[in-house]
Amino acid sequence: MKDLSFLKKNIISHRGLHDNNKVPENSMVSFKRALRKKYIIELDVHLLKDNTVVVFHDANLKRMTGINGKIKNYTYDELKDIKLLNTKCNIPRLDEVLKMVNGKVPLIIEMKYDTKAGKLEKEVSKLLDNYKGLFAVKSFNPLSVSWFKKNRPDYIRGLLLDAKEDRFLKIKLADIVLYKMCKPNFLSCDYKLYNKKYVKKFRKNDLILAWTIDSKELLNQVKDCFDNYICENISEIF
Repeated sequence: MKDLSFLKKNIISHRGLHDNNKVPENSMVSFKRALRKKYIIELDVHLLKDNTVVVFHDANLKRMTGINGKIKNYTYDELKDIKLLNTKCNIPRLDEVLKMVNGKVPLIIEMKYDTKAGKLEKEVSKLLDNYKGLFAVKSFNPLSVSWFKKNRPDYIRGLLLDAKEDRFLKIKLADIVLYKMCKPNFLSCDYKLYNKKYVKKFRKNDLILAWTIDSKELLNQVKDCFDNYICENISEIF
C-alpha cells in the first residue's frame, strides 16, 4: 500500500502562496513564498505546441496575461517573455519549478485536459522520473489518471471531483466505471461535497483532499470532513 502521509503533514498552498496582485498564482515567486513556509505546493500544468510543459491554470491566457488565446496553441519561445498580471513574473516551465523546489516540500501536480490524454502525462513523466522529491499527480480526467495507473503505477495519483458534475452526485462513486478503471490513490474534492455519503465511504480507507478553502468560516464548516485542505488566503485562515 502506498504511503500518502506526506499529503497530510502541512498546509497545501493552492497554486503557490499568492495574492494575484503583487504575487501571481503559479509563479516562481508564489512557489518561493510557499517554500519559505514549508507548505505543500499544488500547481497546474499544460502542454504547449512544442511539447514544453508549463505551469499555468487556465486553458486561455486572457485572465492572467491579457492575451486572448489558448495556451496549447503557443510555443515556449512565444510565451517566455509574457508577464503575469502586469508583474515581472513569467509563466514558468515545470522543469524550472522542479529544480527550484528540489524535494524541499511535496508537490501536487494537476494535469489540465485540453490535449488528448497521454500526451501531457508522457512529457510530465519524463521530468518526474528523475525527480527525487515527494509528489503526486491528479486530474479531473479519469483517462489521465488511468494513463498513470498503466504507465507509471508507482506514481501517487488522484482523481478530482467537482460539485458541478452531476454524474458524481447521482450515483455511488464505487459504481462509476471510470473510477474503477483509474483506481486513484486519493480524491481531491470540491469542499461542497463534504456531506456526500460516497465521499465519507471513500475516506474510511483512502485519503481525501478538499479544495479550495479561503476563509476560517469555510474551514470550520468542513473541518474534520477531509484529510487535508488546499488553501488560499492562508495567513487569514491559520
